[in-house]
Amino acid sequence: MANFLIVDDDETMREALAEVVRDLGHRACLAHNGALALELLDAEPVDAVLLDLRMPGLDGIEVLRRMHERPAMPVVTVLTAHATASNTIEAMRLGAFDHLTKPIGRHELAQVLQRMLDSIVDTQPPAAGAEPDTLIGSSDAMRTVQKTIGVLADSDTTVLITGETGTGKEVVARAIHEHGQRHRGPFVAVNCAAIPAELLESELFGHVRGAFTGASADRDGAFRQAEHGTLFLDEIGDMGIAMQAKILRALQERVVTPVGGKPIPIQVRVIAATHRDLLRAVREGSFREDLYYRLHVVPIHLPPLSARIADIVPLAEYFLTRVGVRKRLSADAAARLIRHGWPGNVRELKNAMERAAVMVRGEYIHATDLAFLEEDREPSEPFGEPVIDWPDEDLPSALARLEEMLIRRALKYSGNNRTDAARRLNINRQLLYVKLKRYGIEPPSDEAEPDADDSGGPPARRTGPAS
Repeated sequence: MANFLIVDDDETMREALAEVVRDLGHRACLAHNGALALELLDAEPVDAVLLDLRMPGLDGIEVLRRMHERPAMPVVTVLTAHATASNTIEAMRLGAFDHLTKPIGRHELAQVLQRMLDSIVDTQPPAAGAEPDTLIGSSDAMRTVQKTIGVLADSDTTVLITGETGTGKEVVARAIHEHGQRHRGPFVAVNCAAIPAELLESELFGHVRGAFTGASADRDGAFRQAEHGTLFLDEIGDMGIAMQAKILRALQERVVTPVGGKPIPIQVRVIAATHRDLLRAVREGSFREDLYYRLHVVPIHLPPLSARIADIVPLAEYFLTRVGVRKRLSADAAARLIRHGWPGNVRELKNAMERAAVMVRGEYIHATDLAFLEEDREPSEPFGEPVIDWPDEDLPSALARLEEMLIRRALKYSGNNRTDAARRLNINRQLLYVKLKRYGIEPPSDEAEPDADDSGGPPARRTGPAS
């Protein structure tokens, strides 16, 4: 049995809400204003609150604000007959579970009360889990990656990590660094695709004072910043040919030459990554063959998340623990995650879990809370027609809606020629006329339509003498 606090200055509304609460087997505590509500919160334990917005004295928003400042805030649903964008946003910002408009039906209220009780969770921070950027996954593909990391971690061998965008290539690079003999040194990551070509040389190799306009002081590049550690060159496949030659020299000779300076020896491990097919780039002449083989000493390929089904739910649960508020996946939500295609791979999954953790008030995330996974997709629109989002309706209504759409499309493609439209729909012309009248469709008159029988076929042949 839960203890509900009902706060409303309207006695009739208070009693009506209390009746539903008691009928569901819970205890109802009543307050006719905000000040009394706060006193009751101090006097006895309250599990959930139904809070009116407009009240004399302390209004609902102010009461909600003061509850929000308490160490332990009960679950609160705001009920108001005057919902506005402003008070809805402010109520949700202050931690309201929901914001509903009066009047509210008995059945709807019962559902709200149950959802409020289901949302009561332990709000203590989750226990410290795995460290950030940990490799999560028990699929065969990830087990192979983990074993490879263990074998090569203590060497200085150059590694090339390949895989689609968002598969976690930098996570793998960090794992190699953290488990290797250079873990006490720095890990420096450079996204080669994000730096303009004219600045990349200085970014990687550094420059000396006066080397070019704006070079007011010496600067160490990424190679020297990663000294005795690991340099991660992300998206190396986007690097220009001229810079590739300088990278090759640095890898072979273990020296870098700052812009305007002299060669400097380096002690650094290099890990490179790309989402591109480098062998294809070699064949097309956009990537140096010698650099490819210099990087491709130990290759690690990360398959897309859609090919690692066993990793999807463990990754989702891991990302939920990183948000800071304990959330759980229901069975239907887990199934929904597995069915999704994940074109954005692990990065998309991480963003989806952060979004769900913020938006879902209850302890459990359900499949309905993940509807945005479909909404975020780019809809395919054959023939330039919009994808239809059917409303929740019965079968006859849905079929009628579909029939009307097909008729309108046939008329459009036939240039409003009803005989041609009937042929496209595989119905006779007379039936088409009946349906046009039923749906209120009035296309322009057919121009020079030939006579036709009721089958919608060619004009009937005259067999008798002309009269």
